[in-house]
Amino acid sequence: MMEDYLVLVNAEHPLRVQMDKTDLVCAFDDHPGVLLERTAAKALRALLTDIGNRDSIVPVSGWRSREEQKKIWEDTVAEKGIAFARKYVALPACSEHETGLAIDLAANAQDIDFICPEFPRSGICQKFREAAPYYGFVERYAKEKEPVTGISGEPWHFRYVGTPHSEIMARKGMCLEEYVERRRYCEERKTR
Repeated sequence: MMEDYLVLVNAEHPLRVQMDKTDLVCAFDDHPGVLLERTAAKALRALLTDIGNRDSIVPVSGWRSREEQKKIWEDTVAEKGIAFARKYVALPACSEHETGLAIDLAANAQDIDFICPEFPRSGICQKFREAAPYYGFVERYAKEKEPVTGISGEPWHFRYVGTPHSEIMARKGMCLEEYVERRRYCEERKTR
């Protein structure tokens, strides 16, 4: 069970424990293969219901096993090259998708790119983005945070961190790395 919604997973902080698949549920009824951690899935369904026009947004990828992440990495390197893969695909154990707390979304379209789906900053997608923090989600990889996250801007990648964390992060313009570091600093100060 993924109880730490603020778990930081990236190249410097690989995921040590694999998600127990029994804690995952279907996030979208019409996409049974897209799984999320239970609380994250419930929050996502509530968010999509509340913003309306749910069929305009579709899931691209939710939870991934370590083996699936490895295959995506290898396939992307083979098809698009190592430089592209480093920008948009995490190494196995370094992907938030392995936590069950991350979801890639796309504007519903005939052809959707699995690695870089379209999720525009307008219309229903922007409405989702603006409401997301009130449901526990943050846009995880903002372009302006690339130097901090080490990942290129991914306007389609959302991460469940829970409330009030998501609201604080959105209000202060912080990415997860900054938020976790600030919380750690504040905790250390309290114990002094």
